[in-house]
Amino acid sequence: MRTLQSALTKRQLFEALEKPVIRFDNGPQFVSHAFQQACESFGVEHERIPPKTPNMNVHIESFHRLPQDECLSRYEFQTYGEAYQAVTEYVRYYNERRIHSSIRDLSPYAFYEKNKKQLISIKAVRL
Repeated sequence: MRTLQSALTKRQLFEALEKPVIRFDNGPQFVSHAFQQACESFGVEHERIPPKTPNMNVHIESFHRLPQDECLSRYEFQTYGEAYQAVTEYVRYYNERRIHSSIRDLSPYAFYEKNKKQLISIKAVRL
Protein backbone atom coordinates (compact mmCIF):
# COMPACT_ATOMS: atom_id res chain seq x y z
CA MET A 1 0.00 0.00 0.00
CA ARG A 2 2.86 2.35 0.86
CA THR A 3 4.61 1.54 -2.42
CA LEU A 4 1.47 2.30 -4.41
CA GLN A 5 0.96 5.53 -2.48
CA SER A 6 4.59 6.50 -3.05
CA ALA A 7 4.33 5.78 -6.80
CA LEU A 8 1.18 7.88 -7.13
CA THR A 9 2.77 10.71 -5.18
CA LYS A 10 6.04 10.60 -7.11
CA ARG A 11 4.18 10.73 -10.42
CA GLN A 12 1.78 13.42 -9.15
CA LEU A 13 -1.26 11.24 -9.91
CA PHE A 14 -3.30 11.74 -6.74
CA GLU A 15 -5.10 14.70 -8.28
CA ALA A 16 -5.21 13.29 -11.84
CA LEU A 17 -8.63 12.63 -13.34
CA GLU A 18 -7.46 9.44 -14.99
CA LYS A 19 -5.55 7.13 -12.70
CA PRO A 20 -3.59 4.11 -13.83
CA VAL A 21 -4.97 0.60 -13.76
CA ILE A 22 -2.63 -1.65 -11.83
CA ARG A 23 -2.40 -5.34 -12.66
CA PHE A 24 -1.13 -7.91 -10.21
CA ASP A 25 -1.10 -11.63 -9.76
CA ASN A 26 -3.09 -13.19 -6.94
CA GLY A 27 -0.37 -13.04 -4.30
CA PRO A 28 -1.63 -12.71 -0.72
CA GLN A 29 -0.48 -9.10 -0.43
CA PHE A 30 -2.62 -8.12 -3.44
CA VAL A 31 -5.83 -9.98 -2.55
CA SER A 32 -6.04 -8.57 0.96
CA HIS A 33 -8.97 -6.40 1.97
CA ALA A 34 -6.56 -3.71 3.16
CA PHE A 35 -4.91 -3.45 -0.27
CA GLN A 36 -8.29 -3.36 -2.02
CA GLN A 37 -9.46 -0.58 0.33
CA ALA A 38 -6.24 1.37 -0.36
CA CYS A 39 -6.82 1.10 -4.12
CA GLU A 40 -10.38 2.34 -3.67
CA SER A 41 -9.31 5.24 -1.48
CA PHE A 42 -6.57 6.20 -3.97
CA GLY A 43 -9.05 5.94 -6.88
CA VAL A 44 -6.98 3.28 -8.64
CA GLU A 45 -8.50 0.34 -10.47
CA HIS A 46 -6.97 -2.92 -9.27
CA GLU A 47 -6.97 -5.64 -11.90
CA ARG A 48 -6.01 -9.22 -11.06
CA ILE A 49 -4.83 -11.73 -13.60
CA PRO A 50 -6.48 -15.17 -13.56
CA PRO A 51 -4.60 -17.77 -11.49
CA LYS A 52 -1.85 -19.69 -13.32
CA THR A 53 -1.70 -17.26 -16.27
CA PRO A 54 1.68 -15.50 -16.08
CA ASN A 55 1.34 -14.66 -19.78
CA MET A 56 -1.34 -12.15 -18.75
CA ASN A 57 1.35 -10.23 -16.87
CA VAL A 58 4.13 -10.70 -19.40
CA HIS A 59 5.85 -7.33 -18.87
CA ILE A 60 6.51 -7.87 -15.18
CA GLU A 61 7.34 -11.55 -15.68
CA SER A 62 9.91 -10.48 -18.25
CA PHE A 63 11.29 -7.85 -15.89
CA HIS A 64 11.63 -10.42 -13.08
CA ARG A 65 13.77 -12.56 -15.38
CA LEU A 66 16.23 -9.70 -15.95
CA PRO A 67 17.42 -9.21 -12.34
CA GLN A 68 17.72 -12.98 -12.07
CA ASP A 69 19.83 -13.27 -15.24
CA GLU A 70 21.76 -10.00 -14.99
CA CYS A 71 22.24 -9.70 -11.25
CA LEU A 72 21.31 -12.55 -8.89
CA SER A 73 22.83 -15.42 -10.88
CA ARG A 74 26.23 -13.68 -10.97
CA TYR A 75 26.91 -13.79 -7.23
CA GLU A 76 26.82 -16.08 -4.25
CA PHE A 77 25.48 -13.89 -1.49
CA GLN A 78 26.43 -14.52 2.10
CA THR A 79 23.69 -12.39 3.62
CA TYR A 80 20.28 -11.01 2.77
CA GLY A 81 21.80 -7.52 3.04
CA GLU A 82 24.29 -8.28 0.28
CA ALA A 83 21.52 -9.51 -2.01
CA TYR A 84 19.34 -6.51 -1.18
CA GLN A 85 22.17 -4.10 -1.99
CA ALA A 86 22.95 -5.85 -5.30
CA VAL A 87 19.30 -5.82 -6.37
CA THR A 88 18.90 -2.18 -5.33
CA GLU A 89 21.93 -1.22 -7.40
CA TYR A 90 20.68 -3.29 -10.34
CA VAL A 91 17.23 -1.65 -10.29
CA ARG A 92 18.87 1.79 -10.23
CA TYR A 93 21.07 0.75 -13.17
CA TYR A 94 18.03 -0.66 -15.02
CA ASN A 95 15.97 2.49 -14.50
CA GLU A 96 18.72 5.04 -15.14
CA ARG A 97 21.48 3.69 -17.37
CA ARG A 98 20.57 0.39 -19.07
CA ILE A 99 19.46 0.93 -22.67
CA HIS A 100 16.00 -0.28 -23.64
CA SER A 101 15.09 -1.16 -27.21
CA SER A 102 11.46 -0.10 -26.68
CA ILE A 103 12.52 3.51 -26.04
CA ARG A 104 14.79 4.00 -29.02
CA ASP A 105 17.81 2.31 -27.46
CA LEU A 106 18.10 4.98 -24.80
CA SER A 107 18.33 4.60 -21.06
CA PRO A 108 15.13 5.58 -19.25
CA TYR A 109 16.90 8.62 -17.80
CA ALA A 110 18.14 9.78 -21.23
CA PHE A 111 14.72 9.13 -22.74
CA TYR A 112 13.02 11.14 -20.01
CA GLU A 113 15.38 14.08 -20.42
CA LYS A 114 15.03 14.13 -24.23
CA ASN A 115 11.27 13.68 -24.02
CA LYS A 116 10.96 16.73 -21.74
CA LYS A 117 12.39 18.85 -24.57
CA GLN A 118 10.55 17.21 -27.46
CA LEU A 119 8.10 14.31 -27.51
CA ILE A 120 9.75 11.15 -28.78
CA SER A 121 7.69 8.46 -30.46
CA ILE A 122 8.29 4.96 -29.20
CA LYS A 123 7.67 1.47 -30.51
CA ALA A 124 4.11 0.24 -30.15
CA VAL A 125 3.68 -2.37 -27.44
CA ARG A 126 1.48 -5.29 -28.39
CA LEU A 127 -0.46 -6.85 -25.55
